[in-house]
Order: sequence, then C-alpha cells, then structure tokens
Amino acid sequence: MRLLTKLVVLGLALAGGALALFTSGCTGKTEQDSSIPWSRPAPWEGGIPGMGGMGTPGSGSR
Repeated sequence: MRLLTKLVVLGLALAGGALALFTSGCTGKTEQDSSIPWSRPAPWEGGIPGMGGMGTPGSGSR
C-alpha cells in the first residue's frame, strides 16, 4: 500500500511538472511582432500641455 501511494504521488508530480513545462513554453517571433506601435511618439506627445496643435482639427482650439 505504501508503494502504491508513492507511485501515485510520483505520477502526479511528473504530470504537474510536464504540465508546467508545456504551458510555459516559448513562442517564435514573427515579423509582425517586430513592429512596435509605441516606437514613435503619438501626435499629441512632445508639445506644451494644454496647447494642442494650435488650430489643427481636433486639437481643442477654436
């Protein structure tokens, strides 16, 4: 009975380890992954806060 318990525990440990390895695997990097949308500033970044685009549509100036 003790041997059966050890085998069951060992089997569960091996199954848990295999599950952890399979679910935490790496993925291959594709060409689409290399295009980072935040690699350049957004149109609203880099200006004076609250000033907007000084007359451009959607900037809030009238």
